[in-house]
Amino acid sequence: MRQAGHPQGIVGSAVGWLFALRGSNRRRNIWAVSLLNVRPTDRVLEIGFGPGIAVAEFARHATQGHVFGVDHSRTMVRQAARRSAAAVRARRVHLTQASVERLPSFGDPLDAILAVNSVLFWPDPVERLRELRRLLRPAGRIALVSQPRSPGATRDTTVRAAQELQDMLTQAGFTRLRVEFLELDPPVACVLADNPPDNPA
Repeated sequence: MRQAGHPQGIVGSAVGWLFALRGSNRRRNIWAVSLLNVRPTDRVLEIGFGPGIAVAEFARHATQGHVFGVDHSRTMVRQAARRSAAAVRARRVHLTQASVERLPSFGDPLDAILAVNSVLFWPDPVERLRELRRLLRPAGRIALVSQPRSPGATRDTTVRAAQELQDMLTQAGFTRLRVEFLELDPPVACVLADNPPDNPA
């Protein structure tokens, strides 16, 4: 669990490659990106990108935009940069070693934000979500993904995790919440929400 939350060193590198090669992880990340309906000119951010599967998928869609990623693991930054090397060289993908409570500047407002199985590790997640909402353009969108990895996790575990994410997003001021499920074992929940256009953070 410690290496999953903050991969480092040789063991962390191996964990990252394992995550990248696991078919269910690839399906989960690519599915989550598809739900955000990324447009070619979008500016998108992933918090806790791990080995960079979703970052690479974002780059495939945002061909004229920018893909930002922050992860507090230097090991994962290196892996993700290798996975999207061409887009990094073209300055379309920008990866930074940083934590969610100390985000760098991304310049102009973002169109979409994704976090996959990382909210669990955030300090004061509701406050972090409020900060992320301030980074989004009006009507910008966010997706929080949860696939519980606790022993014996079931669909009920996923449903409870989704409800917890919905509650956090509501407290942070997001609107138009909806939940999608991907039938893996255990199932994956993606909670999507919008930054209200008439209610700035």
